[in-house]
Amino acid sequence: MKSTWFFIRKELLESWRNYHLLIIMIVFVIFGIEGPLMAKLTPDILKMASGSGFSIKMPDPTSIDSWQQYYKNMTQIGIYVLVVIFSGTVSGEVSQGTLVNLVTKGLPRYSVIIAKYIVAYLQWCLALITSFLISWGYTAYYFPDNKTPNIWLGLWPLLIFGLMFVAITILGSTLSTNNYGGFLTSVIVFIGLTLLNLFKDFKRYNPIALVTDNMSLVKGTEKISHIMPAIWITIFSALVIIYLSILLLKRKKL
Repeated sequence: MKSTWFFIRKELLESWRNYHLLIIMIVFVIFGIEGPLMAKLTPDILKMASGSGFSIKMPDPTSIDSWQQYYKNMTQIGIYVLVVIFSGTVSGEVSQGTLVNLVTKGLPRYSVIIAKYIVAYLQWCLALITSFLISWGYTAYYFPDNKTPNIWLGLWPLLIFGLMFVAITILGSTLSTNNYGGFLTSVIVFIGLTLLNLFKDFKRYNPIALVTDNMSLVKGTEKISHIMPAIWITIFSALVIIYLSILLLKRKKL
């Protein structure tokens, strides 16, 4: 446990020195502001773009529009920002030979995987919650309606999905010899899960439901119990994937 804690501190320090945490936070803060701002300004932008010869009647923006933009940013861009930054987290260490001295001095290889996973996931949680609170504040200010009564219910599935997606990134980076392995693995898995979602009977069990059903939860048209099977499968999958990553690193030549 001491070795794992040592490597966690090392990873946190590197994230700070390499500006990884700063980049993630800046991007997610922008997303937190952009959702409600775009919902507020889109009708005016369209009116100006249409010119004086046309009149476009648009419904007044609501909190639904704001949260839709937020979750669109998080699921289509935000999560991939994290993946890009951590896609070479293991392969980079192996290619540079930085693990050799640590391992020969007694650092267990499982500590490397666990520490990298914890640090990456903590940064995902920190960035996501920060952007959520910003979006919440702006949305409450611009759109004080009651059309999104369960805003917290939309956030929890996204946090849980990060457990598996970060694990997949770690696994891809462990498998690969370059810095793109984690990213490509994550993209392939995401596409595969999206295709599986085409089968209606599988939707409740598909982890992708955690990033596609957020607005239904926020609006109250769907209960969290509907995707509980997908939540448990996501958590179990994350544990299995991390275990596989540990096994792979143990067998990998440093």
